Amino acid sequence: MTIERGKLVAAAARVYGEFGFRGATTRRIADQAGVNEITIFRQFGSKEALINEAVRTHAVRPPFPNLPLVPVDPRSELTEWADVVRAHMSDARSLVRRMMSEMEERPVVAPCIGEGPMRAASQLHAYVGRLSTHGFLPADSETGAGPDIPAATSMLMSALFADAMGRDLMPAMYPEPAERAPAAYVEIFLRALGARLTPRTASSTASSTRPRATPSYTTAAPPR
Repeated sequence: MTIERGKLVAAAARVYGEFGFRGATTRRIADQAGVNEITIFRQFGSKEALINEAVRTHAVRPPFPNLPLVPVDPRSELTEWADVVRAHMSDARSLVRRMMSEMEERPVVAPCIGEGPMRAASQLHAYVGRLSTHGFLPADSETGAGPDIPAATSMLMSALFADAMGRDLMPAMYPEPAERAPAAYVEIFLRALGARLTPRTASSTASSTRPRATPSYTTAAPPR
């Protein structure tokens, strides 16, 4: 993407988030970007094409970090990831709210609203599967049933999304301070999964026939 095109996309995202589709005139966008209005049509062909590109770039293709292929410290790995995800959604909240408010008038934006969070949810679901593979989660034989990964994933993603969209409207509803909230959500998420502080290996399982306590997140104190 050229510098000029990038400036237009960023300006369109800001103007659309503030004024909506009707209020995001090409003149406003051009003024924000510091370019001539005709540049919009030369680069994108139409206002709609520019705004759609702005939506895809700023709300659909966020730079979420990758979760490790081999988990080592689930608490710190997930907290770092959740912090970035919440921060991105919070930064984009004006744009996301605007898209949600215009869904009926412009249904083309509907898939864009959820694509970013759904990509993050897919990352999270795959990572939890790796936690299970590497022995951080209880096996079916220990609990009678494995952890409900889809429900736990939905719970964490819902908490991050609601926090990002609603904290400025209902601050008393969310953990304080805001920068510690992702750690609190991750702690509850890991407890819900019954995750361990350290993985359980096949050798450790076979070394004893007696049940014994295994360090887990259910015994860890929540962050303060």
